[in-house]
Amino acid sequence: MTTHNRPPPLGVCILEEQAPLTLAELCRACAVHAERIIELVEIGVLEPDGREPTRWRFGGESLYRARTVLRLQRDLSIDLAGAALALELLNEIETLRTRLRTLGMEY
Repeated sequence: MTTHNRPPPLGVCILEEQAPLTLAELCRACAVHAERIIELVEIGVLEPDGREPTRWRFGGESLYRARTVLRLQRDLSIDLAGAALALELLNEIETLRTRLRTLGMEY
């Protein structure tokens, strides 16, 4: 299966354009309690604007990252650190694929 003509992930493009989310809104969007999102902030998966949870604002990339990590944990039964590492590796793969597309190379 060739994937060299594959467009960028649609969800990421749309999410980047949405208005910032509060902690409560991000929790609803991910269907989790605030403690789960706070954990993601504490380990560096999410980087909200604002100093305290009541003032945090999350961009579309945070929604994508949170949903991805939570899905990896659920689907693969891996711990939070493992899911965070998997997310970083997935992002690196996408960056490399983008570079290859820019150079006109197949992968």
